[in-house]
Amino acid sequence: MRLGINLGYWGLGMDADNTAVAQEADRLGYSVCWAAEAYGSDAATVLSYVAAKTERIDVGSAIFQIPARTPTMTAMTAATLDTLSGGRFRLGLGVSGPQVSEGWYGVKFDKPLARTREYVEIIRKAMSRERLVHEGANWTLPLPGGPGKPIKLTVHPVREHIPLYIAAIGPKNLEQTGEIADGWLGIFFSPEHAALSLDPLRAGRAKVGQTLDEGFDLCPTVTIAVGDDIKAGVDSQRSYAALYIGGMGSKEKNFYNQLARRMGYEQAADEIQEKYLARDYEGAAAAVPHDLIDATSLVGDTARIADRMQAYADAGVTTLTLAPAGFTLEERVRALRTGVEAMERAGLA
Repeated sequence: MRLGINLGYWGLGMDADNTAVAQEADRLGYSVCWAAEAYGSDAATVLSYVAAKTERIDVGSAIFQIPARTPTMTAMTAATLDTLSGGRFRLGLGVSGPQVSEGWYGVKFDKPLARTREYVEIIRKAMSRERLVHEGANWTLPLPGGPGKPIKLTVHPVREHIPLYIAAIGPKNLEQTGEIADGWLGIFFSPEHAALSLDPLRAGRAKVGQTLDEGFDLCPTVTIAVGDDIKAGVDSQRSYAALYIGGMGSKEKNFYNQLARRMGYEQAADEIQEKYLARDYEGAAAAVPHDLIDATSLVGDTARIADRMQAYADAGVTTLTLAPAGFTLEERVRALRTGVEAMERAGLA
């Protein structure tokens, strides 16, 4: 199992710290540094900056939002970032959610599975540098009856194949991810509930005659909070969990809330969402079960974190991406170093 680092969103007042965190992860031998985007900083610009400030660590989009870019623009960006970074780019994709897709990008959030499949198909064609011809439900290239003609990508990426990941939560999306991607980007992943995600992924791999053990990267992001006080570590993540379970998406369509339900937290999921949508943010955070956070995070001292890392490895995780808790550079760097120490202690390094 390898380690990754997720910087989250840029532009939240910790930009200098994010640079230092990425450089420390590079020095410590972390495998990949991911950057996110929603409706603030874009991931492509951040990743080009991080790539220029580091030497060995891969840089990855977690995620590029599918409604934000045409598939050919994403292929161009991936090829450019791979070239600029010397072959260190990983392409992570996701459909985002209905509020962002329709409220920010003006793109209807319908048939996300079919849109993702077609999007990936076009990217694969473009990255192969063949002349691009495509006829689908969402894109037709070239447009018929006009001056357009089949064009091929002019940029030569360093690698012939850039790893492509998909962020997926629901069972159908997970199955499709196993079928069409090189890796999976997960969130709120618990080793004790691994089958909820891995069984659909495994079914998707089987459709193309492959298994999860044949080069497929299982890459969940987990928060790491270092300290002897377990309760304090868990409590520090309550607002984050409440935001996703209660406030990401609408009442009718919140993928994270649905995941919490599948994990057995139906009553808590209802309460969190009800309070969050009523703007009782403190109440929503308090309603997040201690066990849910503890099961999907790394909390405690080095020994406890090492035990949990072993559980993630036993569940089949191949890249464990850490999101360091804390508001200071010292706290986040300490978390990075503890991650490496815990890996070594667990015999996984």
